[in-house]
Amino acid sequence: MSFFILADNQDLTRFAWENLIRQNEDNEVRRATDKAGLVELLKEHDRAVVVLDYTLFDFVDEEQLLIVSDRFSTAMWILVSNDLTDKFLRRMVYSSHMFSIVFKDEPLKEFRDALRNAAEGKRYVSQRAMELILAQKQEEEPAVLTATEIEIVKAIALGKTTKEIAGERFSSTHTITTHRKNIFRKLGINTAHEAVKYALRAGLIDSSEFYI
Repeated sequence: MSFFILADNQDLTRFAWENLIRQNEDNEVRRATDKAGLVELLKEHDRAVVVLDYTLFDFVDEEQLLIVSDRFSTAMWILVSNDLTDKFLRRMVYSSHMFSIVFKDEPLKEFRDALRNAAEGKRYVSQRAMELILAQKQEEEPAVLTATEIEIVKAIALGKTTKEIAGERFSSTHTITTHRKNIFRKLGINTAHEAVKYALRAGLIDSSEFYI
């Protein structure tokens, strides 16, 4: 029997993962909705397989994720998302053999292979993720945010939701989501917390306005 922890706060993909996992009747599945709950489950099941959507969970940055993975060094992790940067992927794969990686829009076979490998204590990296990890990235110009993107970073720093930002800017949530993805891509980061820290360091926003 294998014990799985679903740390994915997106209903549809969590439902899909759970159905895949339960195809083996011996498997047990529990859900964690935040980092604190995840840690409590890992205390009880330190050899669990954690299915984690990093971009939708409450890890503030990759350092925090690595600290938790080091603390529970016998757990296996399947990182699943659509918006992980190549820098993040390299950091995870080179830091520990316990991290598997699959993108949410990949074929179902990739998910099954990741689950099977993780349950056997082996890492699985999808072909698409491996191509990103191995790609030699050319030196890039420093990221330049537009005036609109800077304003959205400020709103994110104040804790506003995508819906709230869209309402204030008389835009659709889809437009704000697109801006958010572009900001993360330009800055080479994965979370709102990282975006704010990067913008503060770069002097894009005034640190006196924010309490991070």
